Amino acid sequence: MPNNPNKREFKPLNIAIMTVSDTRTETTDTSGDTLVKLLTEAGHTLAEKRIVPDDIYRMRAAVSQWIADGAINAVITTGGTGITGRDTTPEAVAALFDKQIDGFGELFRAVSYEEINTSTIQSRAVAGVANATFIFCLPGSTGACRTGWGKLISHQLDYRTRPCNLVELMPRILKKG
Repeated sequence: MPNNPNKREFKPLNIAIMTVSDTRTETTDTSGDTLVKLLTEAGHTLAEKRIVPDDIYRMRAAVSQWIADGAINAVITTGGTGITGRDTTPEAVAALFDKQIDGFGELFRAVSYEEINTSTIQSRAVAGVANATFIFCLPGSTGACRTGWGKLISHQLDYRTRPCNLVELMPRILKKG
């Protein structure tokens, strides 16, 4: 049987997970564990998982290391996207973006509205790309991680998603002119 030119093969990615928390441990990190489970069930590879305190510079250091590693295709953070004094993930990570993906935060809040109503305005979920590495910053709740992955990230990190996805852009991200 000839190959179907309209059918694409899945391309597994290497994805790093960072939980931002002063209190969670490997035993209590249900959000990070949920993301690991979801990405591996989808066929991707966990490159690394870390729990990092709510400290701008420690977050930047961890994400910068992953951005510099050419083998890591995407980073997903969970936690620190709210509006309290310790919620600084967007400030820490967005400073590293070459380009922000504005539609991610907008759409995340839109789909979250269906689940948590107006409480979604407290989320400062953001995404961007740095050195051809896609970065998604999700709230710290396990439900928000399921929503972010299931409704948005999983589709954009799947080469088979039509009409377009982020994976097919990867070879062109660093091209200039």
